[in-house]
This record gives sequence, structure tokens and C-alpha cells, in this order.
Amino acid sequence: MSRNQHNRQYDVVVFGATGFTGVLTTERLAMTMPTNRTWAVAGRSQPKLQAVVDECKRLNPDMVQPAIEIASVDNDDQLRSLANKTAVLISTVGPYHKLGEGAFKACADTGTHYIDCTGEVPWVRSMIAKYQETAKKTGAIMVPQAGVDSVPADLIAWALARFVRKELDAPIGNVVVSMKGVGLTPSGGTLATIIGIQEHYSLKDLRAAMMPFALSPIPHPKGTKGRPSMTLRQKLSGLRRFPHHGLVTTSPASMADVPIVERSWGLLSTIPSRKAEFYGPNFGFSEYFKPRNWFQGFMMHLVLAFGAVMMTFVPPFRSLLKMFIFQPGQGPSRDDMAKAWVEYRGTATPDSPAAAGKLALCRVSFRQSLYSLTAITLAEAAFTILQGDLGLEGGIYTPACLGPAFVDRLGESGFALDVTMVSS
Repeated sequence: MSRNQHNRQYDVVVFGATGFTGVLTTERLAMTMPTNRTWAVAGRSQPKLQAVVDECKRLNPDMVQPAIEIASVDNDDQLRSLANKTAVLISTVGPYHKLGEGAFKACADTGTHYIDCTGEVPWVRSMIAKYQETAKKTGAIMVPQAGVDSVPADLIAWALARFVRKELDAPIGNVVVSMKGVGLTPSGGTLATIIGIQEHYSLKDLRAAMMPFALSPIPHPKGTKGRPSMTLRQKLSGLRRFPHHGLVTTSPASMADVPIVERSWGLLSTIPSRKAEFYGPNFGFSEYFKPRNWFQGFMMHLVLAFGAVMMTFVPPFRSLLKMFIFQPGQGPSRDDMAKAWVEYRGTATPDSPAAAGKLALCRVSFRQSLYSLTAITLAEAAFTILQGDLGLEGGIYTPACLGPAFVDRLGESGFALDVTMVSS
């Protein structure tokens, strides 16, 4: 999308540019913004925004200078004015269930393309219910969960399906994704969000958002049995084994990623320009973490299960946690982030008798922190939308709906998907 196509003052605005993820995203844009683009940083505090701009200038003296815009999450007029000024708005203001709806609504109302890095599935579900039809009418392409929640999992599933279609002319069945890494410490905003979701939503709302294919625009042919099943032993221990993954355990990322991947499955079957990318009627998706050994895997599962129960049913436990975590706006140090790395592996079973004994295998590694990866995915998603030709009308989409252009841009930025065919 060239500037004369949108007639807005800016191509991109980062809203929440002084927060932990906002700073990283702004720095990424400062290093990669094309000279023919215009952009701005936005938030409540002009001095803090100026400090971010000054630091970006130090990192890249030749960068395209961003403007500064003042907007508060609780001022609807400011948010609407901000949305009207830009073609794409990147929102890094969280927790989104408390602070995110104003910007989301402003973009839907004004036809402004929107990207965020939430992992709050109940909030995304409510935004779809409230603003899907508005976005359709105004032409806004809106992509929540376009950070580490849930770009890697979503694109791995998409890439596996595309590869199997190309190589075997077949749909896919079950997809398994596993991840491992070093330096996966969550930021204060992430931890505050996890606690806040338990306080904000009822148990009924949380259950509804996590039902199989709850975010999909169409139901799965198998209904609630569309997800891979587990034995009682696997449910209790959290431990499983899969070909080309080895031993895996419960992943904290799966609660955010699985519903988005399932929404992609549904969207790709209904979007006219994407129907050739449909995964298949028997698709199922699961995500795990790869531990060092069975003991670490079991303990990780136990801690996650115990923590989930305590946060849901014991409010004092949530208050206690707040005393020991990073505060919102804080996160891992730059030194710790530089030492971090993450690797993902995905496998897909071709849904065809002729492909018996074969698996599609996807590998991808990233030698920086997950927060650096989020900054990259947000920036590249914005550039992908700006370049146009996505074949998308207005609506609320997933990262996979941005298609091969997005995948290629990420590959050039150090997050390249490698897919091959292997024996099962």
C-alpha cells in the first residue's frame, strides 16, 4: 500500500511506545523503516516518548525521524484522532483486557489496519464478537496476537499445510509443535496479564474462550473432539512422546496459540482468496514444550497446573504473586535478552492413505529473545499490510492470513521456516 493509496499522515504508528515491548518495536522500526515511509510513536507522556525517539536516533542516526503523538487509552477522542492519522496502528498497550479495547475500536471504526501482541484469548474472542462486522464495513485488516503469541505456532501450521499440498496434493491431519529455549523469562506486562485475566473474566468466560475451535468462524466437523486426545496418564503427567519431537510436556504458550491456529483453520476455508490454503477437514493442532528430561517436564506440568488452579480459585495467591514478579513496563535485561534463544519444531501428518509413513517436518530457530522476535513480527506484519496485495477484505484475522509475503519478510529477518518431508 503506497502512501497515495491511504492518504493518511502516517504509514505506521506505535501506540504504547514507552512500554517494554513498545520500546523494542520502536527500535526495530527505527532500524528498518524505508525512507519513503512516515511514522510516529504515541502514548501519554511526551518526555518519555521523546526519550525513546532520542535513543532510537542514537542507535540509527540515519533513521526516518518519527513524529510524536499524544493519546491516552481512556480518551476516545484522542484514540479516534490517532487512528485517523495512520494507515497501520501497532498497539503494545497491555493488559489488553483493561487497556486495549479503545484502540481496537478506534481502528475498526476508522478503517485503520491494526496489529497487536496480546495473548489474551478471552479478550480476542470478545473483540471478534464486537467489531468483526464493523471492520468488514470499514475495510480495517485487524491482526491480534501478532507477536510471539501466536506467530510462530500459526505460521508453522500454515507452512506445513502448504508444503504437504505442494508435495503430496493432500490436506493435513494432526499438527504437533514443540519449542525449547533459553532465557524465556516473561516481562512484567505478561505476568500482570496472566494474573489480570483470572481477575477480570468469569470461569464461564474462560472456559468458553478455550473450547476447541472457539475462535473459528466455522465449527470443526468433529465438534469438540477436533483436538488430539490424551490418555489419563498423559493428562496427569503432562508427558508425551512424538516422532521427531521426542519427550514433550505442557506448554504455557499453548493456551494462547491453539485457539489462534484453530481460527486460521476456519478463516482459510472461508476467505475466497485463501481457500486453496485450507488445512483440511480432519486438522488438529497441539503444542508442547520440550524439557531436558522427564523430571523437568513433569515438574513444569505440575507447576503450571497448580498455578492455574490457585490463580483461578485462590485470590490471595494472585496478590502474593504480584509481590515477586516484574512490574508492567519491566522485563529481562538487555544482556539476558542477548543470550536468549528459542527453537521450534513442527510435524504434520498428511491426511491421505497414499502418504502413509510420511511426515512433514518444520524447523525454525531464533537466536535472540522472544521479545525481540515480537518486535520483529509486529514490524514485519505492518510492512506486509502496507505493501498490499493480500487479497483480504476488512475483518479480524490471524498472522497466517498475511500469507507468504509475511513469511518471506520474517525469513529475511532471521526467522526462516525450513520444511522437509521425513519418515514417521
